Amino acid sequence: MEGILLFAVLGIIALIVLKLLAAKSAAQPDSSASLSYRKKKTLFTAAERSFLGVLDQVIDPQQQRIFGKVRVADLIEPNPSQNRSLWQRAFNAISAKHFDYVICTTDTLNPVCVIELDDKSHNQKKRQQRDELLESACKEVGLPLVRVPAKRGYKPEEVKAMLAGKLDTKTTSPMGNENALDKDKTKPTAKPQSSCENLMNRNEGIEVGEIGGAVR
Repeated sequence: MEGILLFAVLGIIALIVLKLLAAKSAAQPDSSASLSYRKKKTLFTAAERSFLGVLDQVIDPQQQRIFGKVRVADLIEPNPSQNRSLWQRAFNAISAKHFDYVICTTDTLNPVCVIELDDKSHNQKKRQQRDELLESACKEVGLPLVRVPAKRGYKPEEVKAMLAGKLDTKTTSPMGNENALDKDKTKPTAKPQSSCENLMNRNEGIEVGEIGGAVR
């Protein structure tokens, strides 16, 4: 009799273990399953594409080139730090964001200006926190950031006025233009202080937004 009871108990335990293993397996994604993707119809929204056409009319193609949806971390990075955790948090603050447009010099592709096309989503508190983070970072590294309100149409003259003084490729900037220091050794550009703390502290509560004229 005792042998039968023991066998029954072991059987029940085995069933419970099997159910737990099955539930755990179902909760984990199948690493062997193929991932599925689809192609988006356009790179830009209608408003972004329209504004790009105006930018093409404003810049001098002999001096500047325009790039769209460039990752922020491809232009800006935290200063080196012995605190790896702090550096990583500062990097994470910008790694999932992008600029709508980046204007670079034609010859060296040195970034001279970034542009944000702001739609109504920028009225949201979290989006404003994200905007403040990028504005602070751009100011620290000496990269001009121009915010343009999204609207139905733009006049080249208006956009040109917004970019006035921002596209001077001869202006010395902490982002690059190494030749400037070679020509004037007596006036070196001051090196920015560490941006790890600024990027880390300003990133609290910030979410990645949807495409539509914002930094992601």
